[in-house]
Amino acid sequence: MGQPEMQPERPPQDGRGEGAAGLRPGDLSGRALPLGDWGEPAERLDELYRWVERGALQTVAWYLVDRVWKRRCARALRCGAACGAVAGAALPLLDLAGVVGGAAPWGYLALLVAVACVGVDRFFGVTSGWIRDVATAQAVQRRLLALQFDWASESVREVLGPAEGTAGEAAERCLGVLRRFSEDVTELVRAETADWMVEFRAGASVPLGVQAGVVGGGRDASGGGGGRFSLPPGANGARPNMPRQRPPEPR
Repeated sequence: MGQPEMQPERPPQDGRGEGAAGLRPGDLSGRALPLGDWGEPAERLDELYRWVERGALQTVAWYLVDRVWKRRCARALRCGAACGAVAGAALPLLDLAGVVGGAAPWGYLALLVAVACVGVDRFFGVTSGWIRDVATAQAVQRRLLALQFDWASESVREVLGPAEGTAGEAAERCLGVLRRFSEDVTELVRAETADWMVEFRAGASVPLGVQAGVVGGGRDASGGGGGRFSLPPGANGARPNMPRQRPPEPR
């Protein structure tokens, strides 16, 4: 079975060009598998590759668009917190030095604004959401780049040969590459959603590993006396004394 030779250089389908990643996508929802005729396996595999690649680009575009407003809000909140902290520390000192009269109450208000900015950022997860969007988009892009090279390698193997196995085995191998890529992208999105759910329930930006460690530590502390083997009461950690027996007397 021979596949099209230069897969990445073929014109994309469905009217999507190089600016596909710049379009604002909708929600990340499931997509129907395109139906086609398997009488031409090469064209069918190429269509499936384009479908998988387009889905990955839409996922990357969704995260890149979602990060824009989070980045702006995170920077605004951090600048507000920094300016409030500086003003809250400087105004009372200026009032104490007599440079600006009555500035101390405004310093306390500035500190309150700084604390409010930090609280809003942590409660709504603005900065952490921005970081998650960037990390997930980069991970999907890195996996897409690996898929493109793997697909090109499979195409070169079939075109330049000698082909390994039958046409059915080659088609199954190509479908396996596309399936593993789709599962990897789905797992990346699922992991990002799980992190968001944990942060939303906890109300703070705590990673999954840290929360698992905290939960595990609390369980050990509360159940310290629930070991497999427990000492009898009153033993105080010492070994019980066994009764001694006299050796038999010689006859």
